Amino acid sequence: AVAGHRAQLGTFYMGATGGGVWKTTDYGVTWQNVSDGYFPTGSIGAIAVAESNPDIVYVGTGSAAIRSNVIQGRGMFRSADAGKTWKKIGLDRTQHSARIVVHPTNPDVVYVAAQGALYGPSQERGIFKSIDGGITWTHVLRVDERTGAAELSMDATNPRILYAATWEY
Repeated sequence: AVAGHRAQLGTFYMGATGGGVWKTTDYGVTWQNVSDGYFPTGSIGAIAVAESNPDIVYVGTGSAAIRSNVIQGRGMFRSADAGKTWKKIGLDRTQHSARIVVHPTNPDVVYVAAQGALYGPSQERGIFKSIDGGITWTHVLRVDERTGAAELSMDATNPRILYAATWEY
């Protein structure tokens, strides 16, 4: 997973499938780990930086690319200080975050595409929404216990329109 912000051209966050979250502020010349000591897993599935506030960063844990060897996630995390500190914000049982989308003008409105438990039925699949920065979550799209959300995109001209792709496995 990778994310940046257009107001901070040299700053990027990179999440690895087993290596945590890393940040660069010099266009990738040097990288610093910003997740060690905060995340109970090194597996990162999705990262998003709020367009309206580059200090707000959301991270979803759990391998997003499904293959024979995956590491399940332990929920969502939020930083309000550009990755210096992190707070756990729930969705523990979703296990695999495929995409995070943040509203362009309200950084507390966030959507997560979740795949759920990979090797059995799970109610924690689909699209989840928070309007309070991850304090509470609403399950806004659910297909069934075998179908998870693999991708999510927000319409660039209307943030009330979302496009989701689901995958039964």
